[in-house]
Amino acid sequence: MASGCLKLSRDRVFGCGRWKRCYSKLKYSEGEGEGEGEGGPSCGISRPLSDILKELNKKVPDSLIQTRLEKDRFPIRYVPWHLVNRILNLHAPEWSGEVRNITYSPDAKSVSLVYRVTLYGTDAEIFRESTGTASLDDTGYGDPVQKAEAMAFRRACARFGLGLHLYHEDAS
Repeated sequence: MASGCLKLSRDRVFGCGRWKRCYSKLKYSEGEGEGEGEGGPSCGISRPLSDILKELNKKVPDSLIQTRLEKDRFPIRYVPWHLVNRILNLHAPEWSGEVRNITYSPDAKSVSLVYRVTLYGTDAEIFRESTGTASLDDTGYGDPVQKAEAMAFRRACARFGLGLHLYHEDAS
């Protein structure tokens, strides 16, 4: 596992059915040895923004990454929105998110959405926005607005560094 990677542990799982979906305890790989997250992300609800961003920029564990095939059979690796939400709750418990705009295309074939994520630190607050678009013809999981929102939410979080390494994997 690469240095600075988040790693889930099965220790002390509270009220979760499947351990892969829980963030009860994280360990961090620091060079050769691993240290407990005792002084890390869950200590204190308010922290400086630089500390929050440092944690969000760590590589997401492979166990949390899913792959889906696009219509052209191209594989896309991503972190599901509900896990991104849990990671934000862990590292930036005072974050907020909001849908800023929903627009349907003139030809009524797609919907686009703008989502804003705001992080609150003890020293500052910052926000990032991004868009998501879904086809109205897509009959897979969820309705098109829900899909566009999940996409925009993940992308806005990637602008803080959360899961950004997945976008760079596609380029290489």
